[in-house]
Amino acid sequence: MDERNRSPGPMPKVARLLEKYDLEGVGDELEAQWTHPDDRKSLRALADSFNKRLLRAALEAERIETITEDVSHLYELLDRTTGSRGEQLQARRRLERDGVDVETLIDEFVSYGAIRSYLTGYRGASLPETTDSDVRRTERNAIEGLRQRTVAVTESKLARLRNTDRLAIGSHRVLANVQVVCEDCHSQYDVAELLEAGGCDCDAP
Repeated sequence: MDERNRSPGPMPKVARLLEKYDLEGVGDELEAQWTHPDDRKSLRALADSFNKRLLRAALEAERIETITEDVSHLYELLDRTTGSRGEQLQARRRLERDGVDVETLIDEFVSYGAIRSYLTGYRGASLPETTDSDVRRTERNAIEGLRQRTVAVTESKLARLRNTDRLAIGSHRVLANVQVVCEDCHSQYDVAELLEAGGCDCDAP
């Protein structure tokens, strides 16, 4: 949604920060990621992503190289979600020496509630209605991700055994299929096909 079509009222924190740091297009990205029908990001994930953008912008403003700087890890230190107290303090002091106003930056970090207020109240965004097909598609994608991970882990384990001469095996492929058998109608489906069809043969005439 164009920012010019925003709801009336005072500019929320997220909108002010987008303007302050000249983060053009980020508002559109937030809305698209929150309302995506198949791969929707949570408000918490969007808040973390937005805060990392702020951190990167603050580093770039002080000409601190962001290619070699692990922005994600640095954000977690500033947000106190990782590292010891000493590591967190060290990160703050290093940024202060480089010219970053750390206290102001941390105050600018937003919560998931601020992201929600920006998207719904300022941009007028809303989640699309979820159909049964949408829910099945989401679960199918999640299962497919697990299947692919099973294949990747298996391939890694086999390669390790093979490279240490603990397994003799030639050129090969790893396959992982998830089958579902209905014990009532005795039909068998690949899980992706079952979810696509929306049901088994129990209700078939």
